[in-house]
Amino acid sequence: MKLAKYKACICEGSAESAIIDILVDNDLLNFSREEMLDESVIRCRSAKRFEERYLRKGFDDQVSVIRILDSRREDFRLSKAYEHKVDVINVITAPEIEMLIIHSEGAYDKFKRSGKKPSEFCKTNLGMHDVKSYDFVKDYFSNPQTLISAIKEYRRTANIPKGEYSLSDLLK
Repeated sequence: MKLAKYKACICEGSAESAIIDILVDNDLLNFSREEMLDESVIRCRSAKRFEERYLRKGFDDQVSVIRILDSRREDFRLSKAYEHKVDVINVITAPEIEMLIIHSEGAYDKFKRSGKKPSEFCKTNLGMHDVKSYDFVKDYFSNPQTLISAIKEYRRTANIPKGEYSLSDLLK
């Protein structure tokens, strides 16, 4: 994955934001916080709003928009004025970011047999009710190596379509 000089890291939810913050703060990504627009994760799902807020600043170089999301169908169409200056990279965490916790807990086989959604499995089977909250995820993965192991295990077990990116592709 080739990234431009400037990076906009857009996360779908709080859990995704916490994961990116952990990875970037521990120098585990193939880009640094200083390379990110506003030096932080952006929570903006609308391409139009993103253009208005960030792209009108006038960048000399290309901008890579790295979107962390669980949906393969969510569009992010930039206007013609910007589409040549921006490359959009979708990093898919399907079915849900909570899969990282399931892998970290060594509960993947039990999860597969349960027939539940990952967030529901975390609540009912693992007793974790705040799995979507920033603070819970930040605390749960306070040891970044635990997060790295979960990301690698997710990559190993997930059926990732050819040409699709996952969190492991952002790691150093």
